[in-house]
Amino acid sequence: MQDIPNYYELLGVKRDASADEIKQSFRQLARKYHPDLNPGDKSAEDKFKDISEAYEILSDRSKRSQYDKFTGFWRKNRTKAPASEPREPRDRSTDEEEFGDDFNTFIDRLLGRKKESRNGTISRDRNLRSQSQTDRNSRPNERRNPRESREPDRNNFTEPQPRLNPKNLEAELTLPLDKAYLGGRERITIQEDGRSLEVDMPPGMIPGQKIRLRGQGIGGGDLYLKINVSPHQFFRLEGVNIYCQLPVTPAEAVLGGFVEVPTLDGLVKISLPQSIISGQKLRLAGKGFPGEDGRRGDQLLEIQIVVPRSLLPAERELYEKLREIESFNPRLDLANIPFPVKN
Repeated sequence: MQDIPNYYELLGVKRDASADEIKQSFRQLARKYHPDLNPGDKSAEDKFKDISEAYEILSDRSKRSQYDKFTGFWRKNRTKAPASEPREPRDRSTDEEEFGDDFNTFIDRLLGRKKESRNGTISRDRNLRSQSQTDRNSRPNERRNPRESREPDRNNFTEPQPRLNPKNLEAELTLPLDKAYLGGRERITIQEDGRSLEVDMPPGMIPGQKIRLRGQGIGGGDLYLKINVSPHQFFRLEGVNIYCQLPVTPAEAVLGGFVEVPTLDGLVKISLPQSIISGQKLRLAGKGFPGEDGRRGDQLLEIQIVVPRSLLPAERELYEKLREIESFNPRLDLANIPFPVKN
């Protein structure tokens, strides 16, 4: 039985892990092993490729389901029979027809990747060398110029193509906020020559950040990719900190209590203090973007007290009763403000 990679172990999560747990684990590992953060480290580059493939499968519900079925099928049915024990012919089951491929073929098919021949160029080169050797051996009596190995036959000489001078290029890539936070694979098109590239983006990218892609310019130059982050409907990014407005009801503002707050890592429950006012800010430490040192910024919540536009009869009755008995008067100090008096 072939050795099938365990994507759950690669990401350090359990098989029943939630989508948020998988996302968070991948973000941490990607930050650790990304090639841009580990220049020249081949093992880190290979590890990054493995966890990227694992995340691409497990973050998609349909692909994850097929992967689970495939690994379950192979564990159950692909045990290796002893060499001396003949295999009996049997009808192929539906699962075997679906998962009978080897693992690499299955993953390529699942991700829509096309397999390229690795031996095509080599075999052509060998054929050319073999043909050239045959031509030389077929002319044993022909006098050879001792300088033939050093100087080309000028009658058959092909002028080499001029080599382009290396030229660096710049391009821009605009990402949604959640994609900039998580990182992952993105496809970009180079306007100068129309090339299309797939780029593994590191997590925690901020507006204005530049990523250097070595050798992806013209003639071996580099490509500098400038990152832009599109506006988000709830979050606002400032440096490595995240700002947002948190709407609360009048009752929540007065009494306090637990409320759920959206963060980049999903919903978290926080405790509101009593008698909180509009414009007051609360800080969620470590819920912002990761900085260059790996530490995350904070998320700042600005409280916004929101009143209901319509009330149920029972709610209106309670508000009217509250108005009758409440002692708080927010306009009490206004009586002491001096007003201009006409003579």
